[in-house]
Amino acid sequence: MRRVHGFALAIAAAMLVTFAHTTHAQDVNRAVEGGGISVPGWVGRIDPKEISAGEKLSNGKLAKDGDALHVTTGPAVAYWNPENKTSGNYTVKATFKEPKYMSLNNHPHPYGIFIAGNDMGTEQQSYVYCAAYGNGTFIVRSFGPAPFEMNGRGAASPAVNKAARRGEPVTQEIALSVKGDKVECAINGTVIGTYDTSALVTGGKLKSNDGVYGIRFAHNTEAFVTGLTMTKP
Repeated sequence: MRRVHGFALAIAAAMLVTFAHTTHAQDVNRAVEGGGISVPGWVGRIDPKEISAGEKLSNGKLAKDGDALHVTTGPAVAYWNPENKTSGNYTVKATFKEPKYMSLNNHPHPYGIFIAGNDMGTEQQSYVYCAAYGNGTFIVRSFGPAPFEMNGRGAASPAVNKAARRGEPVTQEIALSVKGDKVECAINGTVIGTYDTSALVTGGKLKSNDGVYGIRFAHNTEAFVTGLTMTKP
């Protein structure tokens, strides 16, 4: 009888762990009040999986707040100005301030820079992005148009700033560079990932390192973006 009771307790505990994991993973999208894009010249597109789930671009918000771009999501999204194009060797960087870490979600979500955007706004859009989490980790990922990962599910780096606690601010300076046959991601002035162009620009992945650049946000995230610039060596 004790064995049966113990077995039942073990099953119940396993079910609780599974439930907790599932609840953590779901983190249902929150539509943003007054959503849409109000910054002149800027456009956006949400991720394919978000579109398949019935989400809309207007469920997130891109607005101007002084010198900053104020982003609040909603579904995962890329925002860009079609005039922001570049080619050859270049660096695109910006500073991201998450005013209240994890204020819209139940686990950390990333935000960052994308480059090499082609066929943007269509089902065939492709780009690569480097994004930081407020817990000290980062991710480098691409769409070609199917998603593919360059550093697995993400990795920790001492270069990535950590929020003191939930609800506290955290700031990251993020840069993506094309340097010859390499693509580099730097966070807070430290290169934390270098990738061969041959691993990025190939069938089913990027079409080129040249293209549009912009910003990329996961779902249910808020941050202010300043200093979005492109420089040439």
